[in-house]
Formats: sequence, structure tokens, C-alpha cells
Amino acid sequence: MPALSGPANLGMGAVEIEAFKLSEFDLIASLFAPLTCGDKRALGLLDDAAILPGKTGYETVVTTDTMVSGIHFLNTETPDVIARRLLRVNLSDLASMGAKPTGYFLNLTLPAEIGKDWLINFAGGLSADQMQFNICLLGGDTTHTENDLTLTATFIGEVPVGRAITRSGASLGDNVYVSGTVGDAMLGLRQLKSGKARAKELIRRFQLPEPRVSLGFALRGVASAMADVSDGLVADIGHICRASKVSAMIFGDKVPLSPGVSEYICGGELILADVLAAGDDYELVFTAPPNAADEISDASRSTGVTVTRIGTIACDAENVKVVDSSGVEILLKTQGYRHF
Repeated sequence: MPALSGPANLGMGAVEIEAFKLSEFDLIASLFAPLTCGDKRALGLLDDAAILPGKTGYETVVTTDTMVSGIHFLNTETPDVIARRLLRVNLSDLASMGAKPTGYFLNLTLPAEIGKDWLINFAGGLSADQMQFNICLLGGDTTHTENDLTLTATFIGEVPVGRAITRSGASLGDNVYVSGTVGDAMLGLRQLKSGKARAKELIRRFQLPEPRVSLGFALRGVASAMADVSDGLVADIGHICRASKVSAMIFGDKVPLSPGVSEYICGGELILADVLAAGDDYELVFTAPPNAADEISDASRSTGVTVTRIGTIACDAENVKVVDSSGVEILLKTQGYRHF
């Protein structure tokens, strides 16, 4: 994939970009080259690729996510928040494998209505989270479109050889854990769509999820399998089950809920089944053997991230069963978000 430079990009290069009267090269030099933080791997964004030297004893982890306006974010959201969310959903993928982020590539597909002020604010959001998570931009691509604003980030991470946490390591008898609370992002999105901000913290949970990078590090050698909660808690546990060829029993009354979500459930505006299928929380769900309980407590304490045991792994068919406190199965209309 070419870097954020070069005249070969469709409709962008030597010609001016109609919306903000900057050539592609000016755009790169003024807004995005500073985001490389002088990292030599980016080559100043002057070439069509970056150079990533290998590091002895480490494996490279690569992840990518695309966000499209009207699907992954609302057109009314501010560009700095959109930028930070784009980075954080990718950081969460690295966290789920216990990987340390080392840099990222950025692809922008921009409709005509995106102007210079929007891009300046977008770059400001990138800069804010780059400082928070100690990462920098390495390259990417810019194109013009007649359709929706589309943003893609590809992240590079590293993990010691053999220490990456995948989805395929869960075993019979393992316990199932989840970090933080779930269901908050779903309610935050509902409030954004309705225009009624009853709880700003819920909205923040949707717009600016907290990637559990430090917890991912701490769970290396402890968690047997792990994923992040993007499609929904039950759906993402299902991903682990399929990869590991196991099944899971989840105790619905043990699933951690924030006061905001609990209030909605108590008020009859929400049911637990909706929470279990809700995505976008970007918490970590993982499995670990029973004898790892003390190490998990240590990881939780050292990172300041709450971790809750919510179930167990069985050896039946690759499915997820949720039961209430009486052992009665909670039937779900859907297990989570489906991309297709």
C-alpha cells in the first residue's frame, strides 16, 4: 500500500483537491508528516512505502479496521472524536493479542464536502491519541470519492516470539473473564442517535472506547485465548469457541454492568439479552485455567482494570449458552453484530 504521497492516487496528487485547495503533497506535509514524530521508519512520508526493520526475539502483529460514515460513526460527530475512535478500535485488536503498538498507516477516502478545517481537527484528534498511546503515523494513502467518507487504519504491533494470545487456545475447564463493563457503548449510540444525552459517560464509551493495552500485556502467559468485545460479548466468546473448538457457559447474573446500564434494565427500557449482544465496548474477553486466578487478580490490580469471571468452557459443540441465576437459559434473538 503506497504511503501518504505520490501522484498516482485517483484524483489526488498534482491537481488541487477542490474541497480544501491543497495539493495532496501540501496536505501530507502540513497535517500528516508532523504525526510521524520524526520516526525514521516513515521516511518523512516522502516515499510510497515505509521500512520496518525486524527486532530480534519479537513477532510482528498487524491489524486493520475500516470505518464508514453513517455505519461506524454519525455524520454529526466531531472529526477529532472520529479520529480517536479509529485509532482506539485498532489498538483494541492489538490489546486482544497482548501486542505492543508501534505505529500505524492511515487511508483516507474523502468526499468533496470534507474541508481543510475538518482535516485539521481530524489530525488534532490523531495527535492527541498518539501522545496518549505512544504511537506515530508511518504512512498510508489519500483518495477522493463521490460517496461516503471512509477511514482505514492499519496498525503494526510487536509481541515476544510465542507470546501472542490468540482465540484458539481455550480448553475444557477454563474460566471465562471479561474486563470492565458491557452494554455502555450500545446505550451511548442510542443517545447519540436520539439527540438525548441522558448520560455523557455512556456516549463517551461509544465514541472513545478505552483499549485495554496494558491489560493485554499483563495477560501474556496467563490467558489461554482472548478477543475484544467489538461484535458483542456473546458473539466474541463465540469466536473464541469456534477457533478453539469448544463451547462456553455464561452466567448472565455475573456479567458486569455499569450503573447506567443497570438503571436502564431496572427501568424496563433494556433487557439483559440486548446487553449480551451489544457491541462496540472494546473490552477484553478471555479464557484462563482455574489455577490462573491469582495471576489474573494481579493483572487487574496492576493495570487498574476490573476483571470479572463470567463463565466456563465446556467440550460440547462450538456454541455459547447463557443462563440466569437459576440455571434457566436466556434466549437471545441475536448473539451480536453481523457484518454481512
